[in-house]
Amino acid sequence: MDRVVVVGAGPVGVAAAILLAQRGIPCLVLDRYTEPYPLPRAVHADDEVMRILQEIGVAEDFRRVSRPGLGLRLLDGRHRVMAEFRRDAARGPHGYPQANMFDQPDLERLLRARMARLELVEFVGGAEVFAVSSSIVRYRMISDGTEHAMPASAVLGCDGANSTVRDLIGARRVDLRFAQRWLVVDGECEADLGAWGGVHQVCDPRRAATFMQLGPRRYRWEFRLFDGEPEVDVGALLAPWLGEVAVRIVRRAEYTFRAEVADRWQSGRVFLLGDAAHQTPPFIGQGLGAGLRDAYNLAWKLAADLTTSGGAGDLLDSYERERAPHVRAQIRLAIVAGWAMTGGQDRAAAVRRVVLSAIWRLPGLKTLALRSTSPPLRGAGRGRRAGTLAPQPSVTWRGRSVRLDEVLGPGWAVLHPGEPPPGHDGRRLVAVTAALDPTGELRRWMRGRTVVLRPDRVVHESHRRT
Repeated sequence: MDRVVVVGAGPVGVAAAILLAQRGIPCLVLDRYTEPYPLPRAVHADDEVMRILQEIGVAEDFRRVSRPGLGLRLLDGRHRVMAEFRRDAARGPHGYPQANMFDQPDLERLLRARMARLELVEFVGGAEVFAVSSSIVRYRMISDGTEHAMPASAVLGCDGANSTVRDLIGARRVDLRFAQRWLVVDGECEADLGAWGGVHQVCDPRRAATFMQLGPRRYRWEFRLFDGEPEVDVGALLAPWLGEVAVRIVRRAEYTFRAEVADRWQSGRVFLLGDAAHQTPPFIGQGLGAGLRDAYNLAWKLAADLTTSGGAGDLLDSYERERAPHVRAQIRLAIVAGWAMTGGQDRAAAVRRVVLSAIWRLPGLKTLALRSTSPPLRGAGRGRRAGTLAPQPSVTWRGRSVRLDEVLGPGWAVLHPGEPPPGHDGRRLVAVTAALDPTGELRRWMRGRTVVLRPDRVVHESHRRT
């Protein structure tokens, strides 16, 4: 079997390689750089993403370098709270806090260390890819210009927003008509600022801003910039948050937040993942999460194709069919959230802010705002729950309290209410009894149905017991 070649060693590429290697698929990971990008970018992971990190084998280490987020506060221009949406800082439906704040270099170190322990993964840094096809990747070493050709059973383009792989397969970016300039500032303070432990969103059209704590004395600020605006005074922007506390600026960078999706994610056996396939504004914290979901969705399908006699082409074709609508739905939500929270630039912005602050207090909308579940995948199976992600409560297994996925194993699984009937199709069959599920959380979700789960824990089928 030729190796899968992964182009790009950011979190998405490394995660994809790990997930494939854990399923017995050898991988070569190529990157222009020899070391991870040292500065923070992504800062948020929800409980669904934590579940993927659990599958990869780094969730517990990640918990030690992250902190639970308490939710979202909407502030006016004078930093007065207009609305507050709290999240469960203990455990969400997937076994972890619903919001987790972190410093991206910490996550990258964990992923690189996990990758280094896997014999089936080889990493080559300082490599520049210049040609790809469904069966071969050509790259040159930046240090000496030597060129190499690597046979490939598949190619994963995980090389970011300026993806070379995307350009090489002729895919183009489709603009979803959202672009805003923002200044991002990461800093370490000499003392704790005593901030509320969630995200603060300043809904002020004159200067929309975001503030959050990432770790002990580690903070991030984001400030909206306007077209044609001259150089801003960072000290003046930070002053209302700092008081008399001194800060060391770790990073100061200007970004244009965009909403874009590639017009196609696949060419033969070449696939696009992460920022190579899509970019989202950051207002619902799903940029990195979307890329890790790509890797989780594709890895088990590609492994099945490479280890099944005759392949599994239908599975591979379902990657873009499932992921693209899901990503578009999350990008649309991020655009709406950004429009609502930043206030826009028109004269109606102030009026809109007042109206929204009142609407957000209506009964039922707080529950909607706090939903951490992502949209279902289209066409992922049969039944009302098909395409949704099964929850992961703690269960009792062999005398220990464990998370559900530890019981399910790495492949397909069937959850059956009560003791199962004799005989089944070879998929792992889990009898969901009171002994396994003493709190009843899993049985309440199943509602007496037998549920078939894919390896990525997505519901493939559910039906009443007969």
